[in-house]
Amino acid sequence: MIPYGRQDISEDDIQAVVDVLRSDYLTQGPVVPTFEKAVANCCGATYAIAVNSATSALHIACLSLGVGPGDWVWTSPITFVASANCALYCGARVDFVDIDPRTYNMSPQALEQKLAEAERGGRLPKVIIPVHLCGQACDMRAIHGLGQRYGFKIIEDASHAIGGKYENEPVGNCRYSDITVFSFHPVKIITTAEGGMALTNDPLLAERMSLLRSHGITRDPDQMSHEPDGPWYYQQIALGYNYRMTELQAALGLSQIQRLDEFVARRHAIANRYDETLSELPIALPWQHPDTYSAYHLYPIRLPGRGTSNGRRALFDSLRAAGIGVNVHYIPVHTQPYFQKLGFACGQFPVAEAYYQEAISLPLYPTLTVSQQSIVIAELKAHL
Repeated sequence: MIPYGRQDISEDDIQAVVDVLRSDYLTQGPVVPTFEKAVANCCGATYAIAVNSATSALHIACLSLGVGPGDWVWTSPITFVASANCALYCGARVDFVDIDPRTYNMSPQALEQKLAEAERGGRLPKVIIPVHLCGQACDMRAIHGLGQRYGFKIIEDASHAIGGKYENEPVGNCRYSDITVFSFHPVKIITTAEGGMALTNDPLLAERMSLLRSHGITRDPDQMSHEPDGPWYYQQIALGYNYRMTELQAALGLSQIQRLDEFVARRHAIANRYDETLSELPIALPWQHPDTYSAYHLYPIRLPGRGTSNGRRALFDSLRAAGIGVNVHYIPVHTQPYFQKLGFACGQFPVAEAYYQEAISLPLYPTLTVSQQSIVIAELKAHL
């Protein structure tokens, strides 16, 4: 089976993890902060907080921005459910903004219209979470401008996008956001097996997220309610979580990030070959905005007009039968049963729903060989 995505683990990666296993620290040692600094430097951000998943990073990002009961958080319907669940964890309410029909990211035009309606109804969001789908950045300048106008905070869900660029600057520099979140799941651009990170330029947000990822416990006397009893002393000053990243995970990530540019360049080469060889087929290929340089986590094609006629399912099954592990990213969050119980209904976000009916993600990962990609291309041409 040719999967839609997979990790690329080198001997250097393995040795980095083995070195930690032989060291004094398996957790809460020196490698995690070294990895944090490497990612922050790579992206041009001031602070980075490593955690055990991007979901955890989204959760503490929301909490650090004061999201709680009575607040609204808006995100894209075309994303993994964690982009919405993070707000529900805080007791907030969630809503969605339909996507742009070309980039598949949150539509600034739909956002502006929804904000105007929300302002009239007194239901403006506290936080917006734009999702950089497939590794291509959203129109962050436009979203940030709306944030200045309507007063909401911004968390970039860049789980797909480390190594990408927006306006020739690295995704993750937080120029147009308060916090940016990355994922290091195995199929993402770089991996720590499981893991995530939150980046910010705000020292107070960084301090709050650092506290929340480790039980809300501090050993800093300046944060304590009274003088410490001794050098062993700590205080819990907030309700936090055990969201820490281990030294083993950080060691893998620190090794992987040395090859970040190589990984993204290889993904671009594969995507470019798809662009060239599939252009004559009756499908829609991913469109890239000129202001962006995608990290190319995913390469979704669309079958215009064939989704509702079961054409997508037939192609999906044929490719799977041929040993090609295509997938679909994503099922619109508002159509999930849990969210339907919250009051959402099919038909509310028609552009997202139309995309879902037609989309298939093709294999795309750095170790995909030319011969493997040729098989994917040949099978597509045979069934279209």
